[in-house]
Amino acid sequence: MTCSHQPLCPSADASDREAAHTISAHPEQGWSLLCNGVLLFDDTGELLPNGVVIAPHRPTDVHPEAFRHARC
Repeated sequence: MTCSHQPLCPSADASDREAAHTISAHPEQGWSLLCNGVLLFDDTGELLPNGVVIAPHRPTDVHPEAFRHARC
């Protein structure tokens, strides 16, 4: 896939690949296709264009209230 956005979207192998523009969203199915060819799933898992699977990597069930009482 070739990106025409300015600035260019991060490539699928970049650490910030999830920052690419969404070109097709399917929230009813739980996934979105990003400009760089990455399939991004609602559980934060990813499928890269080369077939590599990235396991879910961010908690999705943490509520903002949990951070109010956190100690540094």
